[in-house]
Amino acid sequence: MLIIALKRANAKVIEFDIPVVSIGNIIVGGSGKTPFTIFLAKKYNDVCIILRGYGRESKGLYVVSNRGKILEDVKTSGDEAMLLANRLNNATIIVSENRKEAILKAKELGCKVVFLDDGFSKYDIKKFDILIRPKDEPTNLFCLPSGGYREPKIAYSYADLEIQEGKDFKRIVSFSKDGKYVDILPKKLLLLTAISKPKRVLEFLPKGTIMEAFEDHHTFLKEDIDKIAVRYKDYSIITTEKDFVKLKNFNLKDIYLMNLDLKIEDDSKLENIDKYINSYK
Repeated sequence: MLIIALKRANAKVIEFDIPVVSIGNIIVGGSGKTPFTIFLAKKYNDVCIILRGYGRESKGLYVVSNRGKILEDVKTSGDEAMLLANRLNNATIIVSENRKEAILKAKELGCKVVFLDDGFSKYDIKKFDILIRPKDEPTNLFCLPSGGYREPKIAYSYADLEIQEGKDFKRIVSFSKDGKYVDILPKKLLLLTAISKPKRVLEFLPKGTIMEAFEDHHTFLKEDIDKIAVRYKDYSIITTEKDFVKLKNFNLKDIYLMNLDLKIEDDSKLENIDKYINSYK
């Protein structure tokens, strides 16, 4: 904790003259950052979302989509960035290891608000920090590599806004097939996924659903799909939106999609985000 405190104290904070809102967490694995980012991005105009682009085959800065027009493929963008590009037809999506360079690019493109994915540890960027707490905190309070946290738990006190699943928001899950919503899922169902902590998805699916999980951000190969087709020939497949941006190229016939959205329990908790963004107008 002392090292982190020193880094924060000694960081030379850069003001980019554009509101930058970081959406992050301090735990290992997913906590709802992507659906929360989608929820916020829909509230504002001229939004840019900047991600590092985990799992992509490219390096450097790429404009994945410009105000809804998709410019790159999923191999270049990574799965999360392509999911955001598909869901947000009003936003610009940029992937870059260098967040400062990406913010400057967003300004060059005329964006008025930047949402920074997982930017909590970027102490030298002037920003509004949101930390998302999971519904169930890790029981091991140590940091990596021995524990479930990336930063000490006291880091929550540094956030401008802390929001927790189950208390401040809940996930709303619906299902679709071939672009049409469905109410009933098949009895023999296989969850095919490559997300962090995949077992958390099972709570939204029928009892008896089985799972085939790959490592987070895994790029599905034809041999993966061929093996699954043989092993689970009597099963229908269900997957997440993040996985589907990579799976849709295989033209799977019997595949269902989980559509994930959020319901905010109290909108007033988000007022400080509005105040921060409006302070730049």
